[in-house]
Amino acid sequence: MPRRFPTALAAVAVAGAALTVGACAAPSGTSRSGSAAATAPGSPHSTTSAGGATAPTAPGATATPAGAATVDAGHPCSGAPPAPVRHVVVVMMENRALAQVAGNPAAPYLASLAAACGLATDYSGVAHPSLPNYIAVTSGSTQGVADDAGPGSHPLGAPSIFSLLGADWRSLEESMPRPCDTASSGEYAVKHNPAAYYTTLATNCPAQDLPLNGGAFDLSAAYTFVTPDLCHDGHDCSTATADAWLAKEVPVMLSSPQYRSGSTVVFITWDENDAGGALVPTYVISPSVIPGARVATPLDHYSLLRTSEELLGLSPLLGQAATATSMVSLFHL
Repeated sequence: MPRRFPTALAAVAVAGAALTVGACAAPSGTSRSGSAAATAPGSPHSTTSAGGATAPTAPGATATPAGAATVDAGHPCSGAPPAPVRHVVVVMMENRALAQVAGNPAAPYLASLAAACGLATDYSGVAHPSLPNYIAVTSGSTQGVADDAGPGSHPLGAPSIFSLLGADWRSLEESMPRPCDTASSGEYAVKHNPAAYYTTLATNCPAQDLPLNGGAFDLSAAYTFVTPDLCHDGHDCSTATADAWLAKEVPVMLSSPQYRSGSTVVFITWDENDAGGALVPTYVISPSVIPGARVATPLDHYSLLRTSEELLGLSPLLGQAATATSMVSLFHL
């Protein structure tokens, strides 16, 4: 698996209002993923915020404002030049529409993340109920799964982002009683643990699909999939409870050596919209993300898989990830 190695990261601060990234403005140049690359500050596709920082509006447009800032949980995104990515973290929440989370006073921490980092405003789940979405975001297809049955009903021999990485992945499952547990119990739901379904992972699963029961997050693997338990992901509990869990745990991730090195991207998304429609919230956190970025380009779980693969230098692009829209240039990754 090709690996990228981090370069020195010049973290910079941005002040001002949120910015909107659309799908229609003409791009300038190409990015490392082959999609639209940065529009220079002061170009016709940029705007100036109340704080005087230049904020891009073209797809993949970027700005690098002046003013040094620390890359940490308090300043997670700064619009710094994109650095090689060695770690991708996906946090999967449950059963909310975009409108139920973004702007909801019950979710103040997520509001702060939207202001500090990036939010996709046209991102969709790909299926109902939960399990097909977890399979899609890790394999590029629902693999014909249309229910929430356990691994015994759905042994999947398909390749996944886990199998592409060999031993360089980790799944952290809150309230899971034992590693790679294939049976739901208590607040643990195996339907939210995609690694347990792939038969190609049987050898590595017990060592890499691990309980998350407090303490520091080990983000040293190239790809880490994080699943809160049935209460903390919002499945059985309120949006406020889910937000409070994120407010406690995400800063731990952002204080990790991997994030502070500038070589990590964290995605927080929701499996499905169970309120009608398909739009779900998706937050993008990395030192290179421009604070307050809003991306209105249509995206979905296949886009997230494609982006994860591109950032980690993986091939082939799995299933529908091969034709999905990349998030790399859109979020200045």
